[in-house]
Amino acid sequence: MASSAIHSAAGILSLLDENDADLQSVALKKLDQVVDQYWAEISESVRKLESLYEDEKFPNRELAALLTSKVYYHLNEFDESLQFALGAGRLFDVSKQDEDEYVNKIISKCIDSYIQTRQNNGKEDPRLTDIVERMFDRCIQEGEYKQALGIAIEARRLDKIRQTIKTANTTEMLNYTFDVAMNLIQLRDFRQNVLRELVDIYMENKENVDYFAVTQCLTFLDDAKAVANILHQLISSSDVNDIAVAYQIGFDLHDRAPQHFLVSARDVLLQDPKAKQENSPLAKLLTVLSGEITIQHNVDFLFRHNHTDLQVLNNIKSSFERNSILHSGTVTANAFMHAGTTVDKFLRDNLDWLGKANNWAKFSATASLGVIQRGQIKDSLTILKPYLPADSSTATTSSGSNVYSEGGALFALGLIHSNHLANDMTEYLLKIVKNQQADPVVQHGACFGLGLCGMATSEAELYEKMKDIMFLDNAVSGEAAAIGMGLVMLGSADEKAIDEMLNYAHETAHEKIIRGLAIGLALTVYGREEEANTLIDKLSNDKDPILRYGGMYAIGLAFAGTGNNNAIRKLLQVAVSDVSDDVRRAAVINLGFLLFKTPKQCPRIVSLLAESYNPHVRYGVALSVGISCAGSGLKEALELLEPLALDRVDFVRQGALIAQSMVLMQLNEVQEPKTADFRKHLQKTWSTRGEEVMCKLGAILSAGILDAGGRNATICLHRHGNNKMRNIVGLALFTQYWFWYPYLHFLSLSFEPTSVIGLNTDLQMPSQFTFKSNQKPSYFAYPVSLKTEEKKEEVALGPMAELSLSAKARVREERKRKNKGGDGSATPATPLLSPLTPQVDATKQQATTTTENKEKEKKKKKKEPAFEVLTNPARVTPSQLSYISFDPSNRYTPIKLSLSSATSVDLGINLLRDNNPGEAAEIVSPQAGRTSEAEKEENEPQPPANFQWP
Repeated sequence: MASSAIHSAAGILSLLDENDADLQSVALKKLDQVVDQYWAEISESVRKLESLYEDEKFPNRELAALLTSKVYYHLNEFDESLQFALGAGRLFDVSKQDEDEYVNKIISKCIDSYIQTRQNNGKEDPRLTDIVERMFDRCIQEGEYKQALGIAIEARRLDKIRQTIKTANTTEMLNYTFDVAMNLIQLRDFRQNVLRELVDIYMENKENVDYFAVTQCLTFLDDAKAVANILHQLISSSDVNDIAVAYQIGFDLHDRAPQHFLVSARDVLLQDPKAKQENSPLAKLLTVLSGEITIQHNVDFLFRHNHTDLQVLNNIKSSFERNSILHSGTVTANAFMHAGTTVDKFLRDNLDWLGKANNWAKFSATASLGVIQRGQIKDSLTILKPYLPADSSTATTSSGSNVYSEGGALFALGLIHSNHLANDMTEYLLKIVKNQQADPVVQHGACFGLGLCGMATSEAELYEKMKDIMFLDNAVSGEAAAIGMGLVMLGSADEKAIDEMLNYAHETAHEKIIRGLAIGLALTVYGREEEANTLIDKLSNDKDPILRYGGMYAIGLAFAGTGNNNAIRKLLQVAVSDVSDDVRRAAVINLGFLLFKTPKQCPRIVSLLAESYNPHVRYGVALSVGISCAGSGLKEALELLEPLALDRVDFVRQGALIAQSMVLMQLNEVQEPKTADFRKHLQKTWSTRGEEVMCKLGAILSAGILDAGGRNATICLHRHGNNKMRNIVGLALFTQYWFWYPYLHFLSLSFEPTSVIGLNTDLQMPSQFTFKSNQKPSYFAYPVSLKTEEKKEEVALGPMAELSLSAKARVREERKRKNKGGDGSATPATPLLSPLTPQVDATKQQATTTTENKEKEKKKKKKEPAFEVLTNPARVTPSQLSYISFDPSNRYTPIKLSLSSATSVDLGINLLRDNNPGEAAEIVSPQAGRTSEAEKEENEPQPPANFQWP
């Protein structure tokens, strides 16, 4: 017989007042069954329940704790509920999480409390630990590995992280852990510990080690010796695949690792005598690590695929007269458009026009050659010889006007050799820097050049010699020296250097030197995250707004790409509170550096700031969105920037145009229709007579950024979780153009070729390497150039010209007929027909029109293919990568896809696995430096011998 329904808990509660423990236990069991219905009644006796739990002699203390916990849960007193749940021991059943809201809520509170205790290094409650570990075990048993890993990472339990990965035992789990470590873990020390665990787990699989993943972890850990040992092991193998893996790792390291790391790895490998044997695998690997092969192929690719539209530059040039700012902007835009291509046609075609540049405009124009010739490491001195100082040891000149060309040429050398330590070039620039009697303009360029060559090397001599220049207290040379010191000490957090730079910043009276030191100090703590907080606090709290300005860049560079919440909070606070417009602008700009790995977050975070009354804040919003969303084509970014491009303040519009061009890089009108409208808007802006100069400059620079590297480059700040140091630093220095236009050229350091280049194990480029882009060719095609459109219009007028010739022929026939008549009468000649009003037979005209219409219809009916086959070397944009596929039956396949956990090909150089090693290979010869067929057709004149800058 079924028991009758209970309508009140009063009877059961009365049993709690009995002195018999058995009766009290029965009451607890009954109450536990009805607590969800009668918790309000039971709550009146909660003190009695607590006393039963506190009575150590009571046999069902844990049940009393569980019931008390449930009552407090219903009262929304979750902290008290958690404490009694901990006292319930094993009666608190974590397995009921999915079916019981109470259990689910308390487990969440439990985990949050445990994580907070762990993160604050507090004393752990063993009861709390027990519940959390039971949750770990439950997640692992049910195959919820990602959930278990998330709890372990939040709680900073390395043992549980290892247990979860080992139990899952999948490559996917290892890759997932690496992604989480690089993108979500904000504490640097703990991230490094997780990566060390990953290295150990990867290396435990002796038979099939994923060396690509291992070296990626070790690169972040800055363990160059361990990487060098792995490379030595692979390159010494008799297996051709191991050698190929070593080469591929070498190319990846040059692409992602800082310069000091590469130098350290090479020093370890050079200890092997085989390193001196020409053409040995080890000698080739050292060449790969030096960057020589990568740079050579990048230059060749940019030259081979150059699609710069010179008509855009010609239109810009003809849109203004005698304006030094726009003149310099046009030269800079040309440098961006031809960055790394080695094509200087526009410069050679406009020598007289370029000769109008004077003083610092001439410095900037000469420096632009370094942007165009970037990568010409072997020939840099030859290319720039006409502009360099005649004697590097004295760096003196007889003509005062030439010091600007000389200084610009030295800066150009640094741009060509940036992040590529070459002892001969460093010595050349060091000789000039050592000469304290040299002109300050020359020293300015030399310090920039030396800093770029010695980037992140922490070379004491380079630092000391530039410090000597700074101590001369000349505003011009001192600013560049301070930047150069920061570049050499990049990411070192060297205490001695920081103290010296900070002390001198308080002593000197020159604002330019203080500003150089502020940025130089920020560079020293690049990537140091929490270690930089001491310097950040000093700079951010300084009474000098210039140093506070540097403090904002210290935050942006120290936490670049981390999305650190505390750093974001600091920047937002300064953006709305500081009394200096410069500081507020810098704070907003640096949000872009924090968020470039999660670009969708930036427009959302700065959306309210975009409506600020302060134009400096609005300008900062524009650049921060451009930096974080570069090359993404993100719609949220474009929607935020479009109103700013119509702002009432000219420099805000300038920033918005530059940011839009960054976002739209490598996109055409098919992929993003707004691209075509934006290009038209740029042309309208620079050609409108009444437009402000600042806006025109922004439009001109935007045109250069949009078509960077011959339309084959984009801004790239990270790859596979690894920050690209040179690119980030170049972009940060570019933003200093607000104070000094020559800083514009630093943007070229952030440009990366968008190419896929395949090399065989002989490090040669086989033509048989092909792959498929599974999208319509028009989707990733080059934008239509102005020159192409003009040619199409000319072709359309072709038939009319032919009608004029026909008319002339008829006139000649009429004259012959008249002469044959011989009667001497004056027969009027048939007038020439106008090409605009052709007189033709109506039937013929109708037939011609019908034929043309049919041809047009055929073209319309002809469907565009759904894919495109690309050949080596190929232009592949970042958004195109997800559409790339490889036919396994082809002769060549990227070695990463066959020997690692990679799921797609990388931009840049890819080592190839030859599936038919016995067959002869057709090698693609480099074209860089040769005249292309297009240039031959245009009859381009050869550059004059011993060319001198006007």
